[in-house]
Amino acid sequence: MKVYDLHCDVLFKLAKSDNPISFADSTELQANKRALEAGEIVVQLFAVFVSEGFPKEKQFMEAIRQIEFFYTEIVGNNDNVVAINKWEQLDTLKEGQIGAVLSLEGLDMIDGDLVKLKLLLAHGVKLVGLTWNGANEVADGAAESSGTGLTSFGETVVDLLNEENIIIDVSHLSEKSFWDVLPKAKWLIASHSNARAICDSSRNLSDDQIKALIERESPIHVVYYPQFINTSTNPVVMEHLVEHIDHIFSLGGKHLIGLGSDFDGIGEFVVGLEDASKTQNLVEHLLKTFTKEEVEGFTSQNFARFVKRISKEE
Repeated sequence: MKVYDLHCDVLFKLAKSDNPISFADSTELQANKRALEAGEIVVQLFAVFVSEGFPKEKQFMEAIRQIEFFYTEIVGNNDNVVAINKWEQLDTLKEGQIGAVLSLEGLDMIDGDLVKLKLLLAHGVKLVGLTWNGANEVADGAAESSGTGLTSFGETVVDLLNEENIIIDVSHLSEKSFWDVLPKAKWLIASHSNARAICDSSRNLSDDQIKALIERESPIHVVYYPQFINTSTNPVVMEHLVEHIDHIFSLGGKHLIGLGSDFDGIGEFVVGLEDASKTQNLVEHLLKTFTKEEVEGFTSQNFARFVKRISKEE
């Protein structure tokens, strides 16, 4: 079954490695091309992520460097990997092709400079998370306790993203930032978050947040990181992840559920879901609980419907 995966950190791994890594088949990558093909991943979002500890004055150029890896190592070296710059391209992908999409995980690297953000967007970025876990000039992240939320500069950023029909990702926002962004964002998504009612983590969404996203017709993509799935049981198994999907489903999110693995950004795994090649194991487990049509929604069609709405305005 074809799968759209809304989050991986391959670019971060490629950039931080002291030695060249091949996206095609390196075993250092959980979401290399061979694994994506084996897992039937036909659309993969590749996040540009610059860690908070990276020197501030070098963060923007590090983001540019990761985008360069996207166009050289991910797309340039692989004939069957296609850069998606317009969502309508998803409908033109041929059998055996993988649609590759750029996203930003946090905006620390723009350092309060809107011009820098415009330059990054010009390279084909289609989805933007305003923060990682800490605070920046735009908003507070999930691990920040200051309670500032979205800043005035952040409101300007949201306005720009709305003008460009860029999806805003709430996955790493603090609760205050989430509620500040919710009424202002044109296109909204949680690219890799689970249900806090099942696993109490600040990175997960409360039922009120999930219901608010459902009210906005905004997709919610579950993440495979065990610490966001179940902290009381070891090992974490597929059924634990399915619990999150079932919970979001029960709140009315059937038509908005999707997948956001976080491969290459995690070092712990659900049993049987250790890399992208194992994705169909999850599909098989989902088919035990949900209908084929529902699972096809989770794996690709829910997100496909969402971006068709955006395509009309691009």
